[in-house]
Amino acid sequence: MKRLLAPVVHGWITCLLVALLSFDGMAQKTPGTSPAENSGQHDFDFEIGTWKTHLKRLQKPLTGSTTWVEYEGITVVRKVWNGKANLVELVADGPAGHFEGLSLRLYDPETRQWSLNFANVKGGGMALPTIGEFKNGRGEFYNQETLNGRAIFVRFIISDITSTSARFEQAFSEDGGKTWEVNWIAVDTKVKD
Repeated sequence: MKRLLAPVVHGWITCLLVALLSFDGMAQKTPGTSPAENSGQHDFDFEIGTWKTHLKRLQKPLTGSTTWVEYEGITVVRKVWNGKANLVELVADGPAGHFEGLSLRLYDPETRQWSLNFANVKGGGMALPTIGEFKNGRGEFYNQETLNGRAIFVRFIISDITSTSARFEQAFSEDGGKTWEVNWIAVDTKVKD
Protein backbone atom coordinates (compact mmCIF):
# COMPACT_ATOMS: atom_id res chain seq x y z
CA MET A 1 0.00 0.00 0.00
CA LYS A 2 2.88 2.38 0.83
CA ARG A 3 4.38 1.82 -2.63
CA LEU A 4 1.06 2.67 -4.30
CA LEU A 5 0.64 5.87 -2.30
CA ALA A 6 4.23 7.08 -2.80
CA PRO A 7 3.77 8.19 -6.46
CA VAL A 8 0.44 9.82 -5.61
CA VAL A 9 1.90 11.69 -2.62
CA HIS A 10 5.01 12.62 -4.61
CA GLY A 11 2.81 13.92 -7.46
CA TRP A 12 0.67 15.88 -5.01
CA ILE A 13 3.72 17.47 -3.40
CA THR A 14 5.17 18.33 -6.81
CA CYS A 15 1.89 20.01 -7.86
CA LEU A 16 1.73 21.90 -4.59
CA LEU A 17 5.33 23.11 -4.93
CA VAL A 18 4.77 24.21 -8.54
CA ALA A 19 1.63 26.09 -7.51
CA LEU A 20 3.37 27.76 -4.57
CA LEU A 21 6.39 28.76 -6.65
CA SER A 22 4.12 30.16 -9.36
CA PHE A 23 2.14 32.14 -6.78
CA ASP A 24 5.38 33.40 -5.18
CA GLY A 25 6.63 34.56 -8.58
CA MET A 26 3.37 36.38 -9.25
CA ALA A 27 3.41 38.04 -5.83
CA GLN A 28 6.85 39.53 -6.44
CA LYS A 29 6.00 41.08 -9.80
CA THR A 30 3.82 44.00 -10.70
CA PRO A 31 1.88 43.30 -13.90
CA GLY A 32 3.43 44.92 -16.96
CA THR A 33 6.85 45.50 -15.36
CA SER A 34 10.19 43.81 -15.79
CA PRO A 35 12.14 42.20 -12.91
CA ALA A 36 14.52 45.21 -12.90
CA GLU A 37 11.56 47.57 -12.40
CA ASN A 38 10.37 45.55 -9.41
CA SER A 39 13.82 45.23 -7.91
CA GLY A 40 14.21 48.79 -6.68
CA GLN A 41 16.82 49.69 -9.28
CA HIS A 42 14.54 52.43 -10.63
CA ASP A 43 13.54 53.94 -7.27
CA PHE A 44 15.37 57.20 -8.02
CA ASP A 45 14.27 57.56 -11.66
CA PHE A 46 11.74 60.20 -10.56
CA GLU A 47 14.61 62.49 -9.58
CA ILE A 48 16.70 62.43 -12.75
CA GLY A 49 16.96 66.02 -14.00
CA THR A 50 17.33 69.53 -12.60
CA TRP A 51 15.58 70.77 -9.46
CA LYS A 52 15.24 74.05 -7.60
CA THR A 53 16.15 73.32 -3.96
CA HIS A 54 15.05 75.10 -0.80
CA LEU A 55 17.28 73.84 2.00
CA LYS A 56 16.91 74.40 5.74
CA ARG A 57 19.69 73.17 8.05
CA LEU A 58 19.89 73.15 11.86
CA GLN A 59 23.17 74.89 12.74
CA LYS A 60 24.21 72.81 15.74
CA PRO A 61 22.45 69.41 15.87
CA LEU A 62 21.96 67.64 19.21
CA THR A 63 22.99 70.69 21.27
CA GLY A 64 19.53 72.04 22.07
CA SER A 65 19.97 74.72 19.40
CA THR A 66 16.90 75.85 17.47
CA THR A 67 18.79 78.08 15.02
CA TRP A 68 18.17 77.14 11.41
CA VAL A 69 19.90 78.51 8.31
CA GLU A 70 18.30 78.51 4.88
CA TYR A 71 19.70 78.18 1.38
CA GLU A 72 18.35 78.36 -2.15
CA GLY A 73 20.04 76.35 -4.85
CA ILE A 74 20.00 73.94 -7.73
CA THR A 75 20.23 70.15 -7.60
CA VAL A 76 21.17 68.16 -10.68
CA VAL A 77 20.68 64.37 -10.66
CA ARG A 78 22.27 62.19 -13.35
CA LYS A 79 21.72 58.50 -13.99
CA VAL A 80 24.90 56.40 -13.90
CA TRP A 81 25.44 52.75 -14.88
CA ASN A 82 22.04 52.51 -16.58
CA GLY A 83 20.21 53.36 -13.35
CA LYS A 84 22.19 51.17 -10.96
CA ALA A 85 23.64 54.40 -9.56
CA ASN A 86 23.04 58.12 -9.74
CA LEU A 87 25.03 61.23 -8.98
CA VAL A 88 23.51 64.20 -7.18
CA GLU A 89 25.13 67.63 -7.23
CA LEU A 90 23.73 70.41 -5.03
CA VAL A 91 24.95 74.02 -5.10
CA ALA A 92 23.20 76.48 -2.79
CA ASP A 93 23.67 79.91 -1.24
CA GLY A 94 22.14 81.63 1.77
CA PRO A 95 22.90 83.96 4.68
CA ALA A 96 25.18 81.31 6.19
CA GLY A 97 27.25 81.18 3.01
CA HIS A 98 27.86 78.89 0.06
CA PHE A 99 27.18 75.14 0.17
CA GLU A 100 28.16 72.42 -2.30
CA GLY A 101 27.21 68.79 -1.77
CA LEU A 102 27.57 65.60 -3.74
CA SER A 103 25.80 62.29 -3.27
CA LEU A 104 26.67 59.07 -5.03
CA ARG A 105 23.80 56.61 -4.69
CA LEU A 106 24.59 52.98 -5.42
CA TYR A 107 22.08 50.18 -5.91
CA ASP A 108 22.89 46.68 -4.61
CA PRO A 109 20.86 44.17 -6.67
CA GLU A 110 21.53 41.39 -4.16
CA THR A 111 20.00 43.20 -1.17
CA ARG A 112 17.73 45.45 -3.28
CA GLN A 113 18.90 48.39 -1.20
CA TRP A 114 20.60 51.68 -1.92
CA SER A 115 23.61 53.22 -0.22
CA LEU A 116 23.60 57.03 -0.16
CA ASN A 117 27.16 58.32 -0.01
CA PHE A 118 27.38 62.06 0.77
CA ALA A 119 30.22 64.57 0.73
CA ASN A 120 30.43 68.34 0.92
CA VAL A 121 33.10 70.42 -0.72
CA LYS A 122 34.50 71.62 2.63
CA GLY A 123 34.97 68.10 4.02
CA GLY A 124 36.68 66.57 1.01
CA GLY A 125 35.60 63.01 1.86
CA MET A 126 32.55 60.79 1.89
CA ALA A 127 30.50 60.38 5.05
CA LEU A 128 29.44 56.89 6.09
CA PRO A 129 26.66 55.76 3.74
CA THR A 130 23.07 55.60 4.84
CA ILE A 131 21.52 52.36 3.61
CA GLY A 132 17.90 51.52 2.94
CA GLU A 133 15.11 51.22 0.43
CA PHE A 134 11.78 52.57 -0.77
CA LYS A 135 8.49 51.15 0.46
CA ASN A 136 5.09 52.53 -0.48
CA GLY A 137 6.61 55.60 -2.13
CA ARG A 138 8.83 56.54 0.84
CA GLY A 139 12.57 56.02 1.12
CA GLU A 140 14.15 55.30 4.51
CA PHE A 141 17.90 55.06 4.98
CA TYR A 142 19.93 54.59 8.19
CA ASN A 143 23.47 54.46 9.53
CA GLN A 144 25.48 54.95 12.69
CA GLU A 145 28.03 57.76 12.93
CA THR A 146 29.98 59.73 15.48
CA LEU A 147 29.12 63.37 16.23
CA ASN A 148 31.25 65.35 18.67
CA GLY A 149 32.76 62.10 19.95
CA ARG A 150 29.37 60.43 20.58
CA ALA A 151 27.82 57.55 18.68
CA ILE A 152 24.55 58.55 17.02
CA PHE A 153 22.04 57.08 14.60
CA VAL A 154 21.29 58.87 11.33
CA ARG A 155 17.97 58.60 9.49
CA PHE A 156 17.40 60.00 6.00
CA ILE A 157 13.85 60.04 4.63
CA ILE A 158 12.64 60.83 1.11
CA SER A 159 8.90 61.50 1.02
CA ASP A 160 6.07 63.47 -0.59
CA ILE A 161 7.31 62.36 -4.01
CA THR A 162 5.39 63.66 -7.02
CA SER A 163 6.39 64.19 -10.64
CA THR A 164 7.37 67.78 -9.79
CA SER A 165 8.52 67.75 -6.16
CA ALA A 166 10.07 65.74 -3.33
CA ARG A 167 11.06 66.23 0.31
CA PHE A 168 14.36 65.12 1.90
CA GLU A 169 14.81 65.02 5.66
CA GLN A 170 17.75 64.02 7.83
CA ALA A 171 17.50 63.41 11.57
CA PHE A 172 19.90 62.34 14.33
CA SER A 173 19.23 60.23 17.41
CA GLU A 174 21.49 60.01 20.44
CA ASP A 175 19.25 57.59 22.36
CA GLY A 176 19.33 54.56 20.07
CA GLY A 177 16.46 55.69 17.84
CA LYS A 178 13.86 56.37 20.55
CA THR A 179 13.73 60.06 19.64
CA TRP A 180 14.91 61.90 16.54
CA GLU A 181 15.96 65.51 15.99
CA VAL A 182 15.48 66.71 12.41
CA ASN A 183 18.45 68.77 11.23
CA TRP A 184 18.15 68.96 7.44
CA ILE A 185 15.06 69.59 5.32
CA ALA A 186 15.22 70.08 1.57
CA VAL A 187 12.27 70.51 -0.73
CA ASP A 188 13.01 70.09 -4.42
CA THR A 189 10.83 71.45 -7.21
CA LYS A 190 11.41 70.21 -10.77
CA VAL A 191 12.79 72.73 -13.24
CA LYS A 192 10.97 72.46 -16.57
CA ASP A 193 13.16 71.40 -19.49
